[in-house]
Amino acid sequence: MLYIEKLRYFYSTEVRRLFSPLSAAIGRTSISPNMLTALGLLFSIAAAVLVWYGYYMTAALVFTAGALCDMLDGAVARLSERMTPMGAFLDSTFDRVGEGVVLTAIALAYAREGSLWMVGASFAVMIGSFLVSYTRARAEALGLECKVGLMTRPERLVLIGLGLLLQRFGVLPVVMYILAVLTAVTVSQRILHVRKQFKESGLAGNHPGK
Repeated sequence: MLYIEKLRYFYSTEVRRLFSPLSAAIGRTSISPNMLTALGLLFSIAAAVLVWYGYYMTAALVFTAGALCDMLDGAVARLSERMTPMGAFLDSTFDRVGEGVVLTAIALAYAREGSLWMVGASFAVMIGSFLVSYTRARAEALGLECKVGLMTRPERLVLIGLGLLLQRFGVLPVVMYILAVLTAVTVSQRILHVRKQFKESGLAGNHPGK
């Protein structure tokens, strides 16, 4: 737990601070946050294509570039005062698409090799990652806080990137199995966290509908 918290702090605070001059410089140009969001998605699609053709190390570098765009778009929007609800919506949506495309490419690459366990693990990670994001979004739509959990998006990006980078040593399957388990754990943590908040507020027995 302590390691996860340190990693989260490093990604969310130290790395963002390191790139703050770049974010400020981009904010003074005609490059919009939405353009960075779209570029991040394009990098993810390119990484997926590279995974399919077996260029895992190059895919890791391209995937990291996409993660950098994902980090910069929000920072640029804040620093340039160009934050909009539509931009936030596109950012969240494109993040899910990009991650899903890369995980699908990993699943298809292992399907080609006949490794059905890895196909299952890859799709389990995809389902888990979507549910991690959905549980938070749904909870916040109900007026609750839901940021708890071991495996949020920054941790997933770091592990997927490392798995791709070190695939020549057979690390990617291990990463997929770890992610499959920890994303499921994170979803459970968030469900229990939301349930606890409802119980404390006395609303646990009410059904808000879909």
